[in-house]
Amino acid sequence: MDMEENADVEEDEFLDEFEEEMKIETKSDPLSGYNRVMTSFNDGLYEYVLSPIANGYRYVVHKEIRSSVGNFFHNILYPMRFINNLLQGKLKNSAEETGRFLINSTIGILGLFDPAKSWFDLEPHNEDFGQTLGFYGVGAGPHIVLPFFGPSNLRDALSLYPDGLLNPAVYNDDRGYNITNSYGESLVLKAYQSVNDISLRHGEYEKLKKDAIDLYPYLRDIYEQYREKEIKE
Repeated sequence: MDMEENADVEEDEFLDEFEEEMKIETKSDPLSGYNRVMTSFNDGLYEYVLSPIANGYRYVVHKEIRSSVGNFFHNILYPMRFINNLLQGKLKNSAEETGRFLINSTIGILGLFDPAKSWFDLEPHNEDFGQTLGFYGVGAGPHIVLPFFGPSNLRDALSLYPDGLLNPAVYNDDRGYNITNSYGESLVLKAYQSVNDISLRHGEYEKLKKDAIDLYPYLRDIYEQYREKEIKE
């Protein structure tokens, strides 16, 4: 199963669970006014800018190439996954992440392919600092929709900074393993990564919008439930 098909299966499974449960407790949403405005902004950005670009890119660039690009970006986030698994005491997962990185960076040609999974059955263990904080009981805080990034909450938004310090694609003057030479290059690379990701998840957002009576709370509840599920795992 390739990266695009696997993403579709995982998304469908989660949405099925979400639709069956729909038992999220009513929480205070003090930023709802701002969040609705930002949701509309992000929705417009997606519909009129990102989606047309991604569709053109998807038409021109073959799926295998786009999947390899996605694999590359996933591979370079090894430091973030390794550290956060370690911080949560998941030593076996940290070791497997190291094995995955070494295999995919060599046999997988700089992470363009994922032989660690297809040949050695080493599954990725995706962890970030927001999950680490949640693991230790830090609450999510109020929901907040970030420009360009989309749904988040106070805990996860604050976690973007430490995660960024471990991301080689985010330029840092004090770090020796940057793959970009400036903050501007980091932004361009992030934009390209977003377009590539959208091309691999073609139609998913449109499906969510079609199912939503009110887009903002629908996306909010999906995000919060998904993050709770990730933390428990």
